[in-house]
Amino acid sequence: MTLSAALDPADPPTGAPTPDRAGSPRRPGSPDGPGDRKLDRRFADFRATGDRKIRNALVEDHRWLALHCVNRFVRKGEPTDDLVQVAMLGLVKAIDRFDPARGFAFTTFAVPTILGELRRHFRDHTWAVRVHRAAKENYIAVRDARDTLTQVLGRSPTMVELADHCGLSVEEAIEAHDLGFAYRGDSLEHSEVESEQIPQLGVDEPGYAASEARLAMPKLLALLPGDRERSIIELRFVREMTQSQIADTLGLSQVHVSRLLRSSLDLLRHHLNA
Repeated sequence: MTLSAALDPADPPTGAPTPDRAGSPRRPGSPDGPGDRKLDRRFADFRATGDRKIRNALVEDHRWLALHCVNRFVRKGEPTDDLVQVAMLGLVKAIDRFDPARGFAFTTFAVPTILGELRRHFRDHTWAVRVHRAAKENYIAVRDARDTLTQVLGRSPTMVELADHCGLSVEEAIEAHDLGFAYRGDSLEHSEVESEQIPQLGVDEPGYAASEARLAMPKLLALLPGDRERSIIELRFVREMTQSQIADTLGLSQVHVSRLLRSSLDLLRHHLNA
């Protein structure tokens, strides 16, 4: 029995552009023709001079393109603000690499670049555990193949069919399929599990109570009326002697020791609760 025990009283972004007939997004309200030629000249000027002011202006003018790409990923479990930052980085890279002399529209070049940056973000930075890059790519391939084959076959594909479709062995397909469970960590407690079935991973640490008692006891013991009462407390809870042994040690009757011990504990408990 310890002294502490004795004293314890019982949105996704809006305003996204719409794709044109070629599949490339077009900024709402932006004119075709002369406006495009103006942008083309700025791209050529930036490629020739590397002027950061021109690049900054191009980034601001094409921010809508990054938001358009982010819309594809806003319900994937990542904060939208983080995705916008990744997409803006992809936009900057697209502007740095774009060569207007090739005759392609900037949107045709930029959209795959931005989407690739977003996919790399999901591949490299959103897994709950560290997974090898090849395993991540197999997981993505098997995931996409499952959706495709489900539409084609009208049922869920088997692992053999998934492996054949992805060019993997059955073991690799199974491993890639199971890898999806490592993408997001699950809570140790599930709402559908009864509370008594939840594994208790922690236990009460008795050392905390002992530490608190060591801090509180010196001040509490100083409140006892005399040395005899403090000696009884020490013999009972530090040396763990019985009341009979304490009575023999102090030359008192056991009844007297019991009465003194009870009154001392009541006094300490009163001050501890206060």
